[in-house]
Amino acid sequence: MWWGAELKLTAAEAEIYVSDRDPYKGSAQYYQRLSQRYDARNLDAAVGGNQKKSALVPVVCVNLLRNGEGKSECILVQHFEESLNYIRSTGKLPYTRIHLINYDWHASVKLKGEQQTIEGLWYLLKAPTVSIGIAEGDYLPTRERIKNCKGEIILNDDYDGAFCLRSHQNGVIRFNCADSLDRTNAASFFGALQVFMEQCRRLGISLDSNMAYGYQSPGNNAGYVAPLPPGWEKRSDAVTGKAYYIDHNTRTTTWSHPCPDKPWKRFDMTFEEFRRSTILSPVSQLADLFLAAGDIHATLYTGSKAMHSQILSIFNEEAGGKFKQFSAAQNMKITLQRRYKNAVVDSSRQKQLQIFLGLRLFKHFPSAMIHPLHVPSRPFGCFLKPVPSMFTSSDGGASLLSFKRKDLIWVSAHAADVVELFIYLGEPCHVSQLLLTVAHGADDTTFPSTVDVRTGRYLDGLKLVLEGASVPQCANGTNIVIPLTGPTSPEDMAVTGAGARLHAQQPSNPFMLYDFEELEGELDFLTRFVAVTFYPAVPGRGPMTLGEVEILGVSLPWRSLFSHGDGAARFIEHVNGQTKEINPFLSETNSNTLAAVVTNDRKPPSLQSESSAIPLIDLLTGEVILPDSNSQPVAESVVHEGSDLLDFLDDVVTQPVSGGMNQSKIVSSQGPSDNGSQQYIRLFKLLAGSDWQDRSLDFMESMKLEIERFRLNLSAAERDRALLSIGIDPASINPHMLLEDSYMGQLYKVASSLALLGQASIEDKITASIGLGTSDKKSVDFWNITAIGERCSGGACQVLAETGQAAGASLTSSSSMTSESIFVCTECRRKVCRVCSAGKGAHLLASYNSKENSAYNGVTSQGGSVHGNSADASSNHSATLDGVMCKSCCNEVVLDALILDYVRVLISQRRRTRAGDAAEKALFHVFGLSSRNLIPERDEFLKSQGTATKVLEKLTDGEESLAEFPFASFLHPVETAAGSAPLLSLVAPLNSGSQESYWRAPPSISSVEFVIVLSDISDVSGVVLLVSPCGYSMSDAPTIQIWASNKVDKEERTCTGKWDMQSLVTSSSELCGREKSLQDGKLPRHVKFAFRNPVRCRIIWVTMRLPRLGSNSVNIERDFNLFSMDENPFAQIDRRASIGGEINSDPCIHVKRILVVGKSVGREIVSSSQGSDQVNAKNWLERAPPLNRFKIPIEVERLIDNDLVLEQFLPPASPMLAGFRLDGFSAIKHRVNHSPASDVDIDGSNSLLDERLTNPAVLYIQVSALQESHNMVTVAEYRLPEVKANTPMYFDFPRQISTRRVTFRLLGDIAAFSDDPSEQDDSEFKAYPWAAGLSLANRVKLYYYADPYELGKWASLSAV
Repeated sequence: MWWGAELKLTAAEAEIYVSDRDPYKGSAQYYQRLSQRYDARNLDAAVGGNQKKSALVPVVCVNLLRNGEGKSECILVQHFEESLNYIRSTGKLPYTRIHLINYDWHASVKLKGEQQTIEGLWYLLKAPTVSIGIAEGDYLPTRERIKNCKGEIILNDDYDGAFCLRSHQNGVIRFNCADSLDRTNAASFFGALQVFMEQCRRLGISLDSNMAYGYQSPGNNAGYVAPLPPGWEKRSDAVTGKAYYIDHNTRTTTWSHPCPDKPWKRFDMTFEEFRRSTILSPVSQLADLFLAAGDIHATLYTGSKAMHSQILSIFNEEAGGKFKQFSAAQNMKITLQRRYKNAVVDSSRQKQLQIFLGLRLFKHFPSAMIHPLHVPSRPFGCFLKPVPSMFTSSDGGASLLSFKRKDLIWVSAHAADVVELFIYLGEPCHVSQLLLTVAHGADDTTFPSTVDVRTGRYLDGLKLVLEGASVPQCANGTNIVIPLTGPTSPEDMAVTGAGARLHAQQPSNPFMLYDFEELEGELDFLTRFVAVTFYPAVPGRGPMTLGEVEILGVSLPWRSLFSHGDGAARFIEHVNGQTKEINPFLSETNSNTLAAVVTNDRKPPSLQSESSAIPLIDLLTGEVILPDSNSQPVAESVVHEGSDLLDFLDDVVTQPVSGGMNQSKIVSSQGPSDNGSQQYIRLFKLLAGSDWQDRSLDFMESMKLEIERFRLNLSAAERDRALLSIGIDPASINPHMLLEDSYMGQLYKVASSLALLGQASIEDKITASIGLGTSDKKSVDFWNITAIGERCSGGACQVLAETGQAAGASLTSSSSMTSESIFVCTECRRKVCRVCSAGKGAHLLASYNSKENSAYNGVTSQGGSVHGNSADASSNHSATLDGVMCKSCCNEVVLDALILDYVRVLISQRRRTRAGDAAEKALFHVFGLSSRNLIPERDEFLKSQGTATKVLEKLTDGEESLAEFPFASFLHPVETAAGSAPLLSLVAPLNSGSQESYWRAPPSISSVEFVIVLSDISDVSGVVLLVSPCGYSMSDAPTIQIWASNKVDKEERTCTGKWDMQSLVTSSSELCGREKSLQDGKLPRHVKFAFRNPVRCRIIWVTMRLPRLGSNSVNIERDFNLFSMDENPFAQIDRRASIGGEINSDPCIHVKRILVVGKSVGREIVSSSQGSDQVNAKNWLERAPPLNRFKIPIEVERLIDNDLVLEQFLPPASPMLAGFRLDGFSAIKHRVNHSPASDVDIDGSNSLLDERLTNPAVLYIQVSALQESHNMVTVAEYRLPEVKANTPMYFDFPRQISTRRVTFRLLGDIAAFSDDPSEQDDSEFKAYPWAAGLSLANRVKLYYYADPYELGKWASLSAV
């Protein structure tokens, strides 16, 4: 039930009250959960248990509240009974019997004492405990005995055996007091004590005090001596002394006790009988567990230990006596402690409790990543090419990828102008970050100054993802993180994005609301090769030094996919739509703007241009993407007088999209194509009106146009190209250009509060019991954004807030856009239609406005400014406002914040959809199958996995398979025929993919070369080729040649053999023709090419060449019958494409699998020690630099543009400027910037890729200097890496300059950063919402280079 208490500062008891409105809301759902969890009726019936089947599920509520007259808790007792009557009247629990036991614990202890209170509790608990029972079964050491088990089988991977449950507990006994802490812990202990004694009895462990502990002799009835029945007598044999029993009723004797062992026997004992007949040591240990658990829960909830705990030590006479002496004082102390905690420091304890329970993590840990990044560059990553070093004893740079040498200083060759590292990743991933460890000697200028990064699936055609990124000079051992995006199209960069303005003399202000010009880099989860190129600050000056290099990325669960682990099951269910997300904020798919984006038809990825299309499956929603029709919401006339605020979490929106229902159906099926661009242009002209070339849009219109852009699935670059094609500057519709800076700052803060409040509200809905009901499906959602051309039609609506006609003609007739759902505004009490209603998110912001000066626990915005006036939804419980609010009663900034939050949600969904498409494409390029057919059922897979393991052992003769994806891959791409299985399927595990699929080259290709990079350096003994299902003929039997090496250069490889498949086909007819279906355990057709001696290598070349008519390898008279009736002697069985495609009989190269057989070699065998290199480099590294850095004095400096711009004025006699020092920023990248789009994935745990990695936020600092022409000229622009806060970074200018004025301007994705909540100052108010941790105040120092010996000791004190 819903109740509360008014705390008083006096020692009087708190006044308890019960909610007047629906106090029993959620009660039925609570008991439904208990009934479902503890319902064992069908289980015991199914397993044939020996328990008598019960028709009902008993739920026993033991209520320990005070029930005396005048007690404050008696009102709760009355409502407890009324709530159960209410639940019974609803009829929602037909098979559940709820029984209430009112037992005033405190009153009983006071009147009867502790011992009789315990006896009374046992008396009340006996019947329900015996009726409910306990679960009972056996442990089977081996799983072979499962067949003989009659019961429920429970398997666990942590154990070799299994559990067999013969009977189950049916029902539950739950205890409660006011706060379910002190009395609940005590009473539940004595109930659990009886269950504990019965469990020991059934396990054969006797706790009777007249026996040795833990010992049970045969026939002694588990040590229990029951009273003899009437007419019976016990005597002892005079010779043996053994007891026997006389039945005087029948005049017979027996050696056995007439009464068998009695279950639950201690329920009938008094407290003293229990204590005398029981070994108390186990009882005391059980009491210690309950004492510890009670103190822990009480400390978390109240900040103090549990009260009234002395009764738990009642069986320990010494401890019990001590407790009685100090219990009253102890309870008084705890009472005062709790009163102080509740009145003074409740917020800090609440924060600790939330962190412990995993709540409000988006507030307490705003920058934490849900899924940590992987490091595929180790331990199995390697350099494909040796890195030249100054010393001959170097290991080729392999130690640069080792995490064991954090103090490594690697020295390049003399006077190297460039150092290039070609890294092969141990596992494919989407590369996200480059982590460098600064390593140098006494001179830090030997570390590189810039770096380029290229990535790709193969070594050929690596794509540039980072060019000329600045690497600052830092202290030795500093870790530098450089964020990486996917390859970006040069055409996109030419029309949009910050990259087009990097070198502008007058940079625009950072985008505060959202990234209007977001550049979308390519996402590829199959990236395998990374080329990192380092450049020195001054070419040719001397060697470069490097430290550890690490590549961080996001991998798909490849191992689980191949082993069918739990992660794979969740991933495939996510892909196949088994766990479809239910969005409490957004409307249904057939009528929602966002759903049209998420389920939009996209261009399917293809293996080759001629390959068949991939089935479209949305990894975010799990839905098969098909065109969907939109339907008009059912008209209903409802007067809404108000409801619970959290109802909006269950509401389903029936929001029509712009363009009317018929047009939206056509538009939503468009992908990012020319047709989508044309639709976007048409919408723009419609919105702008007939004078669209001269008219400017306002903020709301531009935001609605952005919503349509996401619905049409257009990127920012595609939008800009569409606008430029009709002569419209994209900046004219940029929402940031349409608002004043002061208002935009206020809007940013309100939208940030809405994001936090929305997250808190949906989290409360998930964790609270009230969120289990069905939705009432109102037609007002969280945002309620009206579409282009949608307007109020008047009628019953009295607000008429949206009656204005759009600049152009309406998209539909007024009748089709009529909104007939009528509500009542909770503010002005006027009738309002859906179009004139604000989204339900306005309720949260209305609470924000109403508590403007209360500073209610101070929720802080993500941007760094303080929201002391925000409702405490993100700290405690969400606000409790009801009803629908009309737009006339909403502040303009609230309406703007709702549409801004909606656009941010669309951006998030687009990023997640792009990640899902990339994952689907990666799966296809490995398996060549739809994700729906990717993995079979678990039982089928386990069977196939066992068979595949046995087959693999036979194929490899017990050796290892060294070339299996994801650990092995191809160095170069190989041209593949249309309809063929993908190239990577050649190294996929045996039990993956379709049995009928195989790889084929185009018929025009007569020779192919597979270059396979193994998982590690290995001793290779041979190669096994699995024959395609179509088999070989004389026309397509290739010649095989194999090489091996540790380096990618062909000149250094070694030939291991050459084989002619034609001779094998001639000698073995099994390789010809179509393969019959394989039986379990039977080896597939294969050819093994064994080496004479094992070869230690990392790379294998396999060349396959087809014979040509007239060549030496084809003998017409020998290989073909010239008198045959066949038209073509080279013809073979028709070969159908393995994945779709047409029948093809032309000779071509084809193969099913390539297995590399051998034994992996430990890394310690092949790696050489770097100790000698360190000794040789010591003298060179300790050589001091000839010049040091010294600070340049500043006459005056000023901060402008919200501390993002720093101007420094220098004295006339200043030396030449060589560079500047910048201390690392303390701002963080927040994870939450919008309300949640789904209650299924509120924390982002189901997302494949963190949004902050899809389009990482990057900062730049631009340096300008005043020249003689009195103009500010850009000196340089530096891409800032991520370092720890306050880490000194030194940047040298391209050339030394002389000036009187220097300006530093911070650019980039500034809005993506926020202050750490633990470091924010609530007393400070900032008009602009930028993070204070990005301020340039006291962070920049100019320096020059000079000889310290020439300056002297005093000047050296100014060293930077």
